[in-house]
Amino acid sequence: MSQADSPTSSVRILVVDDLEPWRRQVCRMLQTGPELCVVAEAGDGLEAVQKAKELKPDLILLDIGLPDLNGIEVANRIRQSDPGAKIIFLTQHNDEDIVGTVLSAGARGYILKIDAGRELLKAVTGILGGDNFVSSGIKDGNSGKKEDAWMSCVTLRGCWSRSNRSKEVCPYTQNIAP
Repeated sequence: MSQADSPTSSVRILVVDDLEPWRRQVCRMLQTGPELCVVAEAGDGLEAVQKAKELKPDLILLDIGLPDLNGIEVANRIRQSDPGAKIIFLTQHNDEDIVGTVLSAGARGYILKIDAGRELLKAVTGILGGDNFVSSGIKDGNSGKKEDAWMSCVTLRGCWSRSNRSKEVCPYTQNIAP
């Protein structure tokens, strides 16, 4: 469901997921957003890296569980060639460790697939505006609110503020106000 030739769209998006029906649903959700254009889809990690390098999309929606190359490695490779790439993970994995890993890999957002209907367009708009986004359904051991997930990261950074590891664990806390 590529709309690469759409003259009115200005935000170019690459959608990466191994399940074609899910990719199609995501593309339909994105069509309701103003000025959003899905320029390509990819069904595996190697194809995602190739299309990202070739097309240089403004935003990449990326699953973690991909054939050939997992989404975290895809993000690492894309960010090596394009450090400014805006990546949102759209996945079923509700795990704080994974969230921390993808943020360290340079992701600007993390959305649970179950929350996509409510949060995808909000996340895309926010990230394109310079914000970060974590799905409201992410568990953090307490309430599961995204503010608490960010605060957990801020707390870790505060405790490790004299360590280089703090930026590795949570590189985006400098610009986050819960």
